[in-house]
Amino acid sequence: MKIGVIADDFTGASDIALTLAEAGMSVAQFIGVPSSSADLDLGAGVVALKSRTAPVDDAVAHSLAACDWLLAEGATQIVLKVCSTFDSTARGNIGPVLDALVEKLGAEAVIVCPAFPENGRSVYMGHLFVGGRLLSESGMENHPLTPMTDPDLRRVLGAQTTRDIGHIDAMTVLNGADAIRAELAGNRHLITDAISDRDLFEIGKAADGAKLLCGGSGIAQGLPANFGMAPKVPSWAAVKGQGVVFSGSCSRATREQVARFAAIAPSRQIDADHAVVDGYDLDELVDWVLAQDAPPLIYSSADPETVRATQDKHGTNRAAEAIEGLFARLAPALVAKGVQRVVVAGGETSGAVVTGLDADILTIGPRAAAGVPLVTSNGTALALKSGNFGGPDFFAETLNLMETSA
Repeated sequence: MKIGVIADDFTGASDIALTLAEAGMSVAQFIGVPSSSADLDLGAGVVALKSRTAPVDDAVAHSLAACDWLLAEGATQIVLKVCSTFDSTARGNIGPVLDALVEKLGAEAVIVCPAFPENGRSVYMGHLFVGGRLLSESGMENHPLTPMTDPDLRRVLGAQTTRDIGHIDAMTVLNGADAIRAELAGNRHLITDAISDRDLFEIGKAADGAKLLCGGSGIAQGLPANFGMAPKVPSWAAVKGQGVVFSGSCSRATREQVARFAAIAPSRQIDADHAVVDGYDLDELVDWVLAQDAPPLIYSSADPETVRATQDKHGTNRAAEAIEGLFARLAPALVAKGVQRVVVAGGETSGAVVTGLDADILTIGPRAAAGVPLVTSNGTALALKSGNFGGPDFFAETLNLMETSA
């Protein structure tokens, strides 16, 4: 293994695994820290954690355990994969985990760049933009768990770490890898501007030999070339079994996708209040899915006002746990009944589904959308989508793509 990735959620892990696979590396995504060794010919290992919103001490402990395993497998470079919208709270978990990894690895200057231009995420003058708007005006300010109200990544990360925060500006990045490398000095985290894929490839060249990096999946674009890899398209064998779509994300993009798919497919909305107070009849939901002539949609996605009202009534954690618990039970129940194609929207929902399926390794296939690969686990085809990713017809297009060999 050459590159080891510690991802703070499951969709982000799939995202960066796809980036590395398309850049030519053999990649496996592990669900949690593995208890056994990886294949000897593996080029990159991605350990998917559910640490983005975990208590800080737990996030640090799990990330260090992942790092230990990756180092034992031979990884010479560690990437802390975070969301391209830098999702975190005022306390972390990006800063505390990054600081712990710095100490573990003896790293000094660390590039921090969540940019993902293909999906509209760019960093300029240290500020994060989403679709041409500041992060704080992108809808992320309404995220139910990690509301992002400050687009200045220097301030956001500075509040979470005791290390100095530096900045590698766009003009330096434009001047290429040598100019970037000249800025990699001192014990500090360096917010690094990037507005194009070219910028990310130059950052990748500059990071040749770096012990630690932090960013979104885009930061991995230029890394495999440092190990002699060339781009390729991951293979895929068609999966034609019954399908289902689960959606828990409340992002603008996902709510549009839900509306588009619900207009052409059977759908059931999961009410958070009902999930907390009364619970849902699992057998009834399973029977309903299996009775449909086309892949149906089961969703808890709702507008920000509805989400806040539920959180105010029951508490943020209780509402989220009730819904995630339902998806975690429903997914394996359906797979046991023959469902073979599962599309999931939302990082927390994806984590619940994969955990419920007791998956330990995901095989990476071709892209369903930018940042979203098709993956398989024990014969089941999955697509784990970050809330903001994918076009309006993502659900229908991905279900169809799963049925086509590549």
